[in-house]
Amino acid sequence: MKHFITIVLLGITSYSFAQTNPEEQVNRGVYNRLEFFINSQMTDSAYNLASNSFKQQFSLAKFTQVLQELYPLGRVKSSTIKEFEKGLATYQMDFDSKSYEVLFATDTSLKFNTLKFTPLAIKPQVEKTIVVPATQKSVDNDDLFVDSVANAYLKQQNTQSLAIGILKNGQTKTYFYGETAKGNQTPPTKTSIYEIGSLSKVFTAILLSNLVEEGTITLDQPIALFLPDTLKKNEELSKITFQMLANHTSGLPRLPDNLDKVKGFNENDPYKTYDKKALYNYLASFKNKKNPGEEYEYSNLGYAVLGDIICSIYKKSYDQLVKDIICKPLEMSNTFQVLDPKRKDTFKVYNKEGQEVIPWAFDAFGPAGGLKSTLEDLLKFANAQFKMPQTPLENAMANTRLFTFFLPPDTDLGLAWHMNLIDDLTVYWHNGGTAGSSSYLALSPDKKSGVVILSNSAISTDDTGKAILDYLLRKK
Repeated sequence: MKHFITIVLLGITSYSFAQTNPEEQVNRGVYNRLEFFINSQMTDSAYNLASNSFKQQFSLAKFTQVLQELYPLGRVKSSTIKEFEKGLATYQMDFDSKSYEVLFATDTSLKFNTLKFTPLAIKPQVEKTIVVPATQKSVDNDDLFVDSVANAYLKQQNTQSLAIGILKNGQTKTYFYGETAKGNQTPPTKTSIYEIGSLSKVFTAILLSNLVEEGTITLDQPIALFLPDTLKKNEELSKITFQMLANHTSGLPRLPDNLDKVKGFNENDPYKTYDKKALYNYLASFKNKKNPGEEYEYSNLGYAVLGDIICSIYKKSYDQLVKDIICKPLEMSNTFQVLDPKRKDTFKVYNKEGQEVIPWAFDAFGPAGGLKSTLEDLLKFANAQFKMPQTPLENAMANTRLFTFFLPPDTDLGLAWHMNLIDDLTVYWHNGGTAGSSSYLALSPDKKSGVVILSNSAISTDDTGKAILDYLLRKK
């Protein structure tokens, strides 16, 4: 390089979402798009990500001159966020032979208004294993972008593997990275088993919606009508409806206060011994501190109660209901709650410190987070959401995506699904996490596009999923 590359503009304005670390998530999403355009040497597209105030100070010609100095370095191999404070992010951007510190900030229009590259006198870290399926004979822009954000995830300390599926205009692509177990040098496949955590709630909501479709219940019925007589005595439960359980407005807390009081409780496998008896003991004395239906509080407990009632009505286990009502019609052969010990494709999972932990087992909380699945199955599940409803199951799935509650400032709630707008497109999403796994699924039915991400690490895949979905929906 002939000189330092420096582009700086101050006066950062924050942008807020309802999710955790909202400014950082927005910043990463815009940064990922900039990195993609640098990798693709699409100078005009990169410049169009800049704010008007930035463009007033830096012409396209000057911006082009800067990027022309980066292009000979080849593709960006990885980017890692080092710091985020008051809207300003510090990234490390690694090329094959050089690394840069990048200062980056965005404004309320999701455009960048601060950009500064400073060379670093260090060598980039060794990259983790990346495998692109052999069926994809050539690398296109989608591949480049997914590789970019996947590498950013894998560069984080203690990440393990990623299985990524994208849906674009009804077409499917899959990508596999990392190792299924430390040191085995084996990437995942489309049939690798992962814990999906709270993505299970979407399946539970579909079972609920199926009961409505059959005419067995209505969403506004009090759940007390379907509880044992011993629980009907608690008038607090008569104020809670099925819809309130499904959209997290029942007033039930995230977890019961007797979770760690049950016999055999193990903090490393916290839900294994919490059964129907423990659940009913809690509900018998439950006192609601909120007005049901008026306030959102994410509740695993609510979905444990919901799942218990659904299973009681059908007189089947949760595992069997998921298989019979959802998986068989959608030809999903590897989605289940209880892992068959005879299976050869068992999996290992790792916590945020990179230590192997045991996959969680579930009893009463299975409907809140107990399912395991594969990328292949979840892509079938996602594709099924795009169909015009014709069957009872398709109607049930569609009805889970209907509006039931507004969560300020910008989130609508269906049954389990959270809904946001990207430009004028509605996005339906849910994520999941256990002690050793992370998952993310998001859909835009209008575009027949979406993303599924599975990891056997507890480090969240949310930012990776959001970046990919944003790319798919904004791509011209």
